[in-house]
Amino acid sequence: MMSRASLVVERKILRLLHGQKTRCNLRQIHAHFIRQCLHQSNQILSHFVSVCGHLNKMDYANLVFLQTHNPNILLFNSMIKGYSLNGPFEEAVTLFSLMKAHGIFPDEYSFSPLLKACSGLCDVRIGQCIHGEVLRSGFELFGSVQVGVLELYSSSGRMEEAKKVFDGMSKRDVIIWNLMIRGFCKRGDVDLGLSLFRQMSEKSVVSWNSMISYLAQSGRHSEALELFHEMRELGFQPDEATVVIVLPICAHLGDANIGQWIHSYAESSKLYRNVISVGNALVDFYSKGGNLETALQVFKDMPCKNVVSWNTMISGLAFNGRGELGVELFEEMINNGERPNDATFIGVLTCCTHAGLLEKGQELLDLMSKNYHIDPKLEHYGCMVDLLSRGGCVRMAYDLIRSMHIQPNATLWGSLLSACRTYGELELAELAVKELINLEPWNSGNYVLLSNIYAEEGRWDEVEKIRVLMREKSVKKAVGQSMTG
Repeated sequence: MMSRASLVVERKILRLLHGQKTRCNLRQIHAHFIRQCLHQSNQILSHFVSVCGHLNKMDYANLVFLQTHNPNILLFNSMIKGYSLNGPFEEAVTLFSLMKAHGIFPDEYSFSPLLKACSGLCDVRIGQCIHGEVLRSGFELFGSVQVGVLELYSSSGRMEEAKKVFDGMSKRDVIIWNLMIRGFCKRGDVDLGLSLFRQMSEKSVVSWNSMISYLAQSGRHSEALELFHEMRELGFQPDEATVVIVLPICAHLGDANIGQWIHSYAESSKLYRNVISVGNALVDFYSKGGNLETALQVFKDMPCKNVVSWNTMISGLAFNGRGELGVELFEEMINNGERPNDATFIGVLTCCTHAGLLEKGQELLDLMSKNYHIDPKLEHYGCMVDLLSRGGCVRMAYDLIRSMHIQPNATLWGSLLSACRTYGELELAELAVKELINLEPWNSGNYVLLSNIYAEEGRWDEVEKIRVLMREKSVKKAVGQSMTG
């Protein structure tokens, strides 16, 4: 039994751990309970680990756990839950095995987060083994465990197993239905997901948001927007996720009226002021609709911005052919102390391409690796090759492709080839097409292009060699393609 004084200290530590203003001071709290000789208290440690999990500080939690002499089920469960929230998910499985090795029997609070961790693993067989443990331990009827099993199978696309669990459940709450709908929709069976959605006796805003999103992702934008109208008619209040999901649908359909209604709603509900992603979605909506004036105004009025906000506006300016303004905005972003990411550079390089800012583009490509330690990706090189090619610097574009630290793809060589033909660089065009043939040996169009280049130069022997090569590789010329000669 703990003394009264120890109980008072323990309660104080628990208040510190769960206090909104004090819980982030983990090191001070840790030092405090060490001084009070409570560093082996499973009660204190399980709460400490739980807070570490919520703050994504599992490395710290693990250090504390490793110093514990006799961890009990409370502490093991807290560790398993922490890793199920933050990863690495394998650690949750390792801890489960360690718990069993200590002779501690798992309970429902062990299995629920453990199954969630298994849902994040690539290998569903591990989850199936844990499901087997659930059945052997007799916890299969516990609600939180059923949710875990259902999420395991639905997230891995094993909807037949998920449906067996679903059919065997006496009570199905909104979370259960949402998991089943998500599983079918992610597998590509949106109609079945929609059918389940229609069968729900009770829906949440999350249910509506998910179904609208799945319809949009499958290209059924009009149905998605109709479902949004139905959601409103039934009295559901859109939240920030609804706004972020529906605005791109409006942009795709060109429905300015609904988009403007959402803007008005976001203002009146304070979503625009309180949630950055809502402001970002509005900027994107107006940019895609060509309404740059409103997009810029929304952007300027945002009380808080993140890197996505700047990226969205810069890309919007590029999309609308206002490249020079996009570069100016990038400079303003840097001056404001916002650190760009790889998506920022794709946007600003695209701005350079549209504005023909060759020197600025080269400067930015150099800047991203030297100043920000961002390795250029294919998209960045693609922008630069496009920029150089449009400026007639075909040889420089070729040299850039050759200097890349990553393997060029067919898009890059295709962009160069197009420029070579525009500017009459037949020698480089030949090299580009040969690279395309190496990358796409099945694509008859590449052989035809090379054959036509040889024909333009009067190299008829080479034209015949291409025909022989196509026969040897069993490549058939597509209908409508012409091989001169």
